[in-house]
Amino acid sequence: MAKSKPQSKKSFRLWQSHQNMTNSRNLKFIDLFAGIGGIRLGFENIKAKCVFSSEIDKFAQQTYFANFGEMPSGDITKINLKNIPDFDILCAGFPCQPFSNAGLRMGFEDTRGTLFFYIANILKYHKPRIVFLENVKGLKNHNKGKTYQVIHNTLQEIGYNVYSAVLNAKNFGIPQNRERIYIIGFLENIDFSFPENYLIKTKLADILEENLDNKYTISDRLWAGHQRRKAEHLKKGNGFGYSIFNADSLYTNTISARYYKDGSEILISQINNNPRKLSPREVARLQGFPDEFKIVVSDNQAYKQFGNSVCVPVIKALANQIILCINKNRFKQNDLDLFNYKNYENREFKNQ
Repeated sequence: MAKSKPQSKKSFRLWQSHQNMTNSRNLKFIDLFAGIGGIRLGFENIKAKCVFSSEIDKFAQQTYFANFGEMPSGDITKINLKNIPDFDILCAGFPCQPFSNAGLRMGFEDTRGTLFFYIANILKYHKPRIVFLENVKGLKNHNKGKTYQVIHNTLQEIGYNVYSAVLNAKNFGIPQNRERIYIIGFLENIDFSFPENYLIKTKLADILEENLDNKYTISDRLWAGHQRRKAEHLKKGNGFGYSIFNADSLYTNTISARYYKDGSEILISQINNNPRKLSPREVARLQGFPDEFKIVVSDNQAYKQFGNSVCVPVIKALANQIILCINKNRFKQNDLDLFNYKNYENREFKNQ
Protein backbone atom coordinates (compact mmCIF):
# COMPACT_ATOMS: atom_id res chain seq x y z
CA MET A 1 0.00 0.00 0.00
CA ALA A 2 2.88 2.34 0.71
CA LYS A 3 3.86 2.54 -2.99
CA SER A 4 0.40 2.94 -4.49
CA LYS A 5 0.07 6.66 -3.89
CA PRO A 6 3.30 7.74 -5.63
CA GLN A 7 2.72 5.28 -8.44
CA SER A 8 -0.76 6.77 -8.94
CA LYS A 9 0.74 10.26 -9.12
CA LYS A 10 3.27 9.09 -11.70
CA SER A 11 0.57 7.55 -13.85
CA PHE A 12 -1.45 10.72 -13.63
CA ARG A 13 1.53 12.84 -14.67
CA LEU A 14 2.22 10.56 -17.65
CA TRP A 15 -1.39 10.93 -18.71
CA GLN A 16 -1.26 14.68 -18.17
CA SER A 17 1.96 14.85 -20.17
CA HIS A 18 0.19 13.26 -23.10
CA GLN A 19 -2.81 15.54 -22.74
CA ASN A 20 -0.66 18.66 -22.64
CA MET A 21 0.94 17.92 -25.97
CA THR A 22 -0.24 20.41 -28.54
CA ASN A 23 -2.82 18.93 -30.89
CA SER A 24 -2.95 21.21 -33.92
CA ARG A 25 -6.51 20.02 -34.61
CA ASN A 26 -7.58 21.92 -31.50
CA LEU A 27 -5.84 25.16 -32.46
CA LYS A 28 -7.99 28.06 -33.58
CA PHE A 29 -6.72 31.03 -35.58
CA ILE A 30 -7.97 34.30 -37.01
CA ASP A 31 -7.06 35.55 -40.48
CA LEU A 32 -6.56 39.34 -40.60
CA PHE A 33 -5.78 41.31 -43.76
CA ALA A 34 -6.73 37.95 -45.19
CA GLY A 35 -6.52 38.76 -48.88
CA ILE A 36 -7.55 35.59 -50.67
CA GLY A 37 -6.60 33.23 -47.85
CA GLY A 38 -3.00 32.20 -48.54
CA ILE A 39 -2.06 32.18 -44.85
CA ARG A 40 -5.28 30.34 -44.06
CA LEU A 41 -4.33 27.55 -46.47
CA GLY A 42 -1.00 27.17 -44.71
CA PHE A 43 -2.51 26.85 -41.23
CA GLU A 44 -5.40 24.67 -42.34
CA ASN A 45 -2.71 22.30 -43.60
CA ILE A 46 -1.89 21.51 -39.95
CA LYS A 47 -5.62 21.05 -39.25
CA ALA A 48 -5.94 24.31 -37.32
CA LYS A 49 -9.39 25.91 -37.57
CA CYS A 50 -10.09 29.46 -38.77
CA VAL A 51 -12.74 31.09 -36.55
CA PHE A 52 -12.67 34.66 -37.88
CA SER A 53 -11.42 36.54 -40.95
CA SER A 54 -11.15 40.16 -42.03
CA GLU A 55 -10.48 41.66 -45.48
CA ILE A 56 -11.57 45.05 -46.79
CA ASP A 57 -11.17 44.56 -50.57
CA LYS A 58 -14.51 43.50 -52.11
CA PHE A 59 -12.92 41.51 -54.94
CA ALA A 60 -10.63 39.62 -52.56
CA GLN A 61 -13.72 38.92 -50.43
CA GLN A 62 -15.36 37.29 -53.46
CA THR A 63 -12.40 34.98 -54.02
CA TYR A 64 -12.20 34.18 -50.30
CA PHE A 65 -15.89 33.31 -50.16
CA ALA A 66 -15.67 31.13 -53.29
CA ASN A 67 -12.87 29.06 -51.75
CA PHE A 68 -13.73 28.96 -48.06
CA GLY A 69 -17.50 29.49 -47.98
CA GLU A 70 -17.02 32.45 -45.64
CA MET A 71 -17.38 36.16 -46.29
CA PRO A 72 -14.66 37.98 -44.31
CA SER A 73 -15.54 40.88 -42.06
CA GLY A 74 -14.59 44.18 -43.64
CA ASP A 75 -12.57 47.09 -42.31
CA ILE A 76 -10.43 45.98 -39.36
CA THR A 77 -10.65 49.44 -37.83
CA LYS A 78 -14.39 48.97 -37.32
CA ILE A 79 -14.32 45.50 -35.74
CA ASN A 80 -15.51 45.26 -32.14
CA LEU A 81 -12.90 43.30 -30.19
CA LYS A 82 -15.66 41.55 -28.25
CA ASN A 83 -17.06 40.11 -31.48
CA ILE A 84 -13.90 38.14 -32.24
CA PRO A 85 -14.25 34.60 -30.84
CA ASP A 86 -11.57 32.98 -28.69
CA PHE A 87 -8.52 31.89 -30.67
CA ASP A 88 -4.96 30.62 -30.25
CA ILE A 89 -3.11 32.18 -33.20
CA LEU A 90 -3.42 35.63 -34.76
CA CYS A 91 -2.36 35.56 -38.43
CA ALA A 92 -1.92 38.75 -40.44
CA GLY A 93 -0.24 39.72 -43.68
CA PHE A 94 -0.58 43.37 -42.74
CA PRO A 95 0.30 46.42 -44.89
CA CYS A 96 3.48 48.25 -43.96
CA GLN A 97 2.65 51.82 -42.99
CA PRO A 98 5.14 54.43 -41.81
CA PHE A 99 5.29 55.11 -38.09
CA SER A 100 5.54 58.85 -37.63
CA ASN A 101 8.42 59.96 -35.41
CA ALA A 102 8.85 56.47 -33.97
CA GLY A 103 11.97 56.64 -31.91
CA LEU A 104 11.45 57.46 -28.25
CA ARG A 105 9.35 54.81 -26.53
CA MET A 106 9.37 52.36 -29.46
CA GLY A 107 6.30 50.66 -27.98
CA PHE A 108 2.54 50.29 -28.21
CA GLU A 109 1.74 54.02 -28.10
CA ASP A 110 3.94 54.64 -31.16
CA THR A 111 1.69 52.42 -33.30
CA ARG A 112 -1.35 54.71 -33.10
CA GLY A 113 -2.57 55.87 -36.48
CA THR A 114 -1.31 52.71 -38.22
CA LEU A 115 -3.05 49.47 -39.14
CA PHE A 116 -0.61 47.56 -36.94
CA PHE A 117 -2.19 49.37 -33.99
CA TYR A 118 -5.39 47.34 -34.53
CA ILE A 119 -3.41 44.10 -34.52
CA ALA A 120 -1.75 45.16 -31.28
CA ASN A 121 -5.12 46.05 -29.78
CA ILE A 122 -6.52 42.61 -30.59
CA LEU A 123 -3.43 40.98 -29.08
CA LYS A 124 -3.74 43.02 -25.87
CA TYR A 125 -7.43 42.18 -25.55
CA HIS A 126 -7.41 38.47 -26.44
CA LYS A 127 -3.82 37.43 -25.58
CA PRO A 128 -3.62 34.51 -28.05
CA ARG A 129 -0.76 32.05 -27.55
CA ILE A 130 0.87 32.85 -30.88
CA VAL A 131 1.10 35.78 -33.29
CA PHE A 132 2.13 35.20 -36.92
CA LEU A 133 2.90 38.21 -39.15
CA GLU A 134 4.08 38.45 -42.76
CA ASN A 135 5.38 41.51 -44.58
CA VAL A 136 7.73 42.70 -47.30
CA LYS A 137 11.45 42.22 -46.76
CA GLY A 138 11.95 46.01 -46.67
CA LEU A 139 10.06 46.25 -43.38
CA LYS A 140 13.26 45.27 -41.57
CA ASN A 141 15.09 48.40 -42.72
CA HIS A 142 12.15 50.75 -43.20
CA ASN A 143 12.73 54.19 -41.66
CA LYS A 144 16.26 53.12 -40.68
CA GLY A 145 14.92 50.09 -38.85
CA LYS A 146 12.61 52.07 -36.56
CA THR A 147 9.38 50.67 -38.02
CA TYR A 148 10.42 47.09 -37.35
CA GLN A 149 11.72 48.03 -33.92
CA VAL A 150 8.36 49.52 -32.95
CA ILE A 151 6.61 46.32 -34.03
CA HIS A 152 9.12 44.10 -32.23
CA ASN A 153 9.03 46.12 -29.02
CA THR A 154 5.25 46.41 -29.08
CA LEU A 155 4.90 42.63 -29.27
CA GLN A 156 7.36 42.26 -26.40
CA GLU A 157 5.50 44.88 -24.40
CA ILE A 158 2.30 42.86 -24.78
CA GLY A 159 4.13 39.76 -23.56
CA TYR A 160 5.44 37.89 -26.59
CA ASN A 161 8.82 36.29 -27.17
CA VAL A 162 9.57 37.43 -30.71
CA TYR A 163 11.42 35.73 -33.56
CA SER A 164 11.84 37.02 -37.11
CA ALA A 165 13.54 35.97 -40.33
CA VAL A 166 13.53 36.71 -44.05
CA LEU A 167 12.69 33.59 -46.08
CA ASN A 168 12.79 33.11 -49.85
CA ALA A 169 10.09 31.18 -51.72
CA LYS A 170 12.66 29.70 -54.10
CA ASN A 171 14.05 27.69 -51.17
CA PHE A 172 10.67 26.07 -50.48
CA GLY A 173 9.92 24.36 -53.77
CA ILE A 174 8.58 27.34 -55.69
CA PRO A 175 10.29 28.79 -58.81
CA GLN A 176 10.05 32.40 -57.64
CA ASN A 177 12.64 34.68 -56.07
CA ARG A 178 10.37 36.13 -53.38
CA GLU A 179 11.79 37.29 -50.04
CA ARG A 180 9.44 38.12 -47.20
CA ILE A 181 9.89 38.77 -43.49
CA TYR A 182 8.03 36.56 -41.02
CA ILE A 183 7.55 37.68 -37.42
CA ILE A 184 6.40 35.03 -34.94
CA GLY A 185 5.69 35.59 -31.26
CA PHE A 186 4.88 33.19 -28.41
CA LEU A 187 3.41 33.92 -24.99
CA GLU A 188 5.13 30.73 -23.81
CA ASN A 189 8.89 30.50 -23.51
CA ILE A 190 9.33 28.57 -26.76
CA ASP A 191 12.76 27.82 -28.21
CA PHE A 192 11.74 28.51 -31.80
CA SER A 193 13.87 28.01 -34.90
CA PHE A 194 12.87 28.77 -38.47
CA PRO A 195 12.59 25.84 -40.90
CA GLU A 196 15.53 24.78 -42.99
CA ASN A 197 15.47 25.44 -46.72
CA TYR A 198 13.87 22.55 -48.58
CA LEU A 199 16.36 22.86 -51.44
CA ILE A 200 13.91 21.25 -53.85
CA LYS A 201 15.08 21.72 -57.43
CA THR A 202 12.49 23.63 -59.40
CA LYS A 203 12.15 25.23 -62.78
CA LEU A 204 9.55 27.41 -64.39
CA ALA A 205 8.22 24.52 -66.48
CA ASP A 206 6.69 23.16 -63.26
CA ILE A 207 4.04 25.89 -63.25
CA LEU A 208 3.49 26.68 -66.94
CA GLU A 209 0.29 25.87 -68.79
CA GLU A 210 0.10 24.57 -72.35
CA ASN A 211 -1.95 25.90 -75.27
CA LEU A 212 -2.75 29.25 -73.70
CA ASP A 213 -5.07 31.81 -75.27
CA ASN A 214 -3.18 34.25 -77.48
CA LYS A 215 -4.49 37.13 -75.35
CA TYR A 216 -1.56 36.57 -72.96
CA THR A 217 0.95 37.36 -75.74
CA ILE A 218 1.87 41.03 -75.44
CA SER A 219 1.11 43.32 -78.37
CA ASP A 220 3.68 44.66 -80.81
CA ARG A 221 3.19 48.13 -79.35
CA LEU A 222 3.74 47.00 -75.76
CA TRP A 223 6.72 44.86 -76.70
CA ALA A 224 8.30 47.79 -78.57
CA GLY A 225 7.72 49.99 -75.52
CA HIS A 226 9.36 47.45 -73.22
CA GLN A 227 12.42 47.23 -75.46
CA ARG A 228 12.69 51.00 -75.81
CA ARG A 229 12.52 51.61 -72.06
CA LYS A 230 15.07 48.91 -71.33
CA ALA A 231 17.48 50.40 -73.88
CA GLU A 232 17.06 53.84 -72.29
CA HIS A 233 17.84 52.40 -68.86
CA LEU A 234 20.92 50.63 -70.18
CA LYS A 235 22.23 53.93 -71.55
CA LYS A 236 21.89 55.38 -68.04
CA GLY A 237 23.81 52.45 -66.62
CA ASN A 238 21.03 50.77 -64.67
CA GLY A 239 19.35 47.41 -65.07
CA PHE A 240 15.70 48.39 -65.00
CA GLY A 241 13.30 47.05 -67.58
CA TYR A 242 11.50 43.89 -68.59
CA SER A 243 12.75 40.41 -67.66
CA ILE A 244 12.29 37.34 -69.86
CA PHE A 245 12.23 33.75 -68.62
CA ASN A 246 11.68 30.35 -70.21
CA ALA A 247 10.63 26.87 -69.16
CA ASP A 248 14.18 26.02 -68.06
CA SER A 249 14.58 29.06 -65.80
CA LEU A 250 15.16 28.03 -62.20
CA TYR A 251 12.98 30.83 -60.87
CA THR A 252 11.35 34.15 -61.80
CA ASN A 253 11.42 37.61 -60.32
CA THR A 254 8.97 38.45 -57.55
CA ILE A 255 5.37 38.60 -58.76
CA SER A 256 3.72 41.85 -57.64
CA ALA A 257 0.24 43.33 -57.49
CA ARG A 258 1.13 45.60 -60.43
CA TYR A 259 1.68 42.63 -62.75
CA TYR A 260 -1.66 43.32 -64.43
CA LYS A 261 -0.31 46.59 -65.87
CA ASP A 262 2.23 45.30 -68.38
CA GLY A 263 3.74 42.06 -67.02
CA SER A 264 7.24 43.45 -67.46
CA GLU A 265 8.77 41.78 -64.38
CA ILE A 266 7.97 38.27 -65.66
CA LEU A 267 7.63 37.68 -69.40
CA ILE A 268 7.78 34.21 -70.94
CA SER A 269 9.69 33.79 -74.19
CA GLN A 270 7.90 32.25 -77.18
CA ILE A 271 9.28 30.90 -80.46
CA ASN A 272 8.55 33.15 -83.43
CA ASN A 273 6.31 35.38 -81.36
CA ASN A 274 6.36 38.22 -78.87
CA PRO A 275 6.82 37.13 -75.24
CA ARG A 276 3.72 36.53 -73.15
CA LYS A 277 2.49 37.23 -69.66
CA LEU A 278 1.79 34.51 -67.15
CA SER A 279 -1.84 33.42 -66.98
CA PRO A 280 -3.74 33.87 -63.69
CA ARG A 281 -3.50 30.11 -63.06
CA GLU A 282 0.25 30.21 -63.60
CA VAL A 283 0.53 33.14 -61.19
CA ALA A 284 -1.50 31.14 -58.65
CA ARG A 285 0.91 28.22 -59.04
CA LEU A 286 3.85 30.60 -58.70
CA GLN A 287 2.48 31.41 -55.25
CA GLY A 288 1.94 27.75 -54.40
CA PHE A 289 -1.87 27.76 -54.58
CA PRO A 290 -3.37 24.39 -55.55
CA ASP A 291 -5.06 24.05 -58.94
CA GLU A 292 -8.41 23.46 -57.24
CA PHE A 293 -8.25 27.00 -55.84
CA LYS A 294 -11.04 28.88 -57.60
CA ILE A 295 -10.33 32.05 -59.58
CA VAL A 296 -13.67 33.87 -59.79
CA VAL A 297 -12.58 37.41 -60.72
CA SER A 298 -11.21 39.10 -63.83
CA ASP A 299 -7.63 38.49 -64.93
CA ASN A 300 -6.57 41.93 -63.73
CA GLN A 301 -8.08 41.38 -60.29
CA ALA A 302 -6.55 37.90 -60.12
CA TYR A 303 -3.09 39.31 -60.86
CA LYS A 304 -3.54 41.86 -58.05
CA GLN A 305 -4.80 39.24 -55.61
CA PHE A 306 -2.08 36.66 -56.16
CA GLY A 307 0.60 39.35 -56.37
CA ASN A 308 -0.50 40.66 -52.97
CA SER A 309 -0.76 37.20 -51.44
CA VAL A 310 1.74 34.93 -49.71
CA CYS A 311 3.67 31.93 -50.97
CA VAL A 312 1.60 29.09 -49.51
CA PRO A 313 4.37 26.45 -49.17
CA VAL A 314 6.40 28.85 -47.01
CA ILE A 315 3.39 29.35 -44.72
CA LYS A 316 2.87 25.57 -44.53
CA ALA A 317 6.50 25.06 -43.55
CA LEU A 318 6.26 27.74 -40.85
CA ALA A 319 2.98 26.37 -39.46
CA ASN A 320 4.53 22.90 -39.23
CA GLN A 321 7.62 24.35 -37.58
CA ILE A 322 5.52 26.17 -34.97
CA ILE A 323 3.83 22.91 -33.96
CA LEU A 324 7.15 21.05 -33.96
CA CYS A 325 8.83 23.60 -31.70
CA ILE A 326 5.87 23.79 -29.32
CA ASN A 327 5.84 20.01 -28.96
CA LYS A 328 9.60 19.86 -28.47
CA ASN A 329 9.22 22.45 -25.72
CA ARG A 330 6.44 20.40 -24.12
CA PHE A 331 8.52 17.24 -24.26
CA LYS A 332 11.38 18.99 -22.48
CA GLN A 333 9.03 20.41 -19.82
CA ASN A 334 7.28 17.10 -19.30
CA ASP A 335 10.61 15.30 -19.01
CA LEU A 336 11.58 17.80 -16.31
CA ASP A 337 8.24 17.31 -14.54
CA LEU A 338 8.65 13.54 -14.59
CA PHE A 339 12.23 13.85 -13.30
CA ASN A 340 10.98 15.98 -10.42
CA TYR A 341 8.20 13.50 -9.66
CA LYS A 342 10.67 10.61 -9.68
CA ASN A 343 12.73 12.48 -7.10
CA TYR A 344 9.51 13.08 -5.15
CA GLU A 345 8.70 9.36 -5.26
CA ASN A 346 12.21 8.43 -4.09
CA ARG A 347 11.89 10.82 -1.15
CA GLU A 348 8.45 9.38 -0.35
CA PHE A 349 9.79 5.83 -0.35
CA LYS A 350 12.78 6.74 1.81
CA ASN A 351 10.55 8.43 4.38
CA GLN A 352 8.26 5.43 4.73
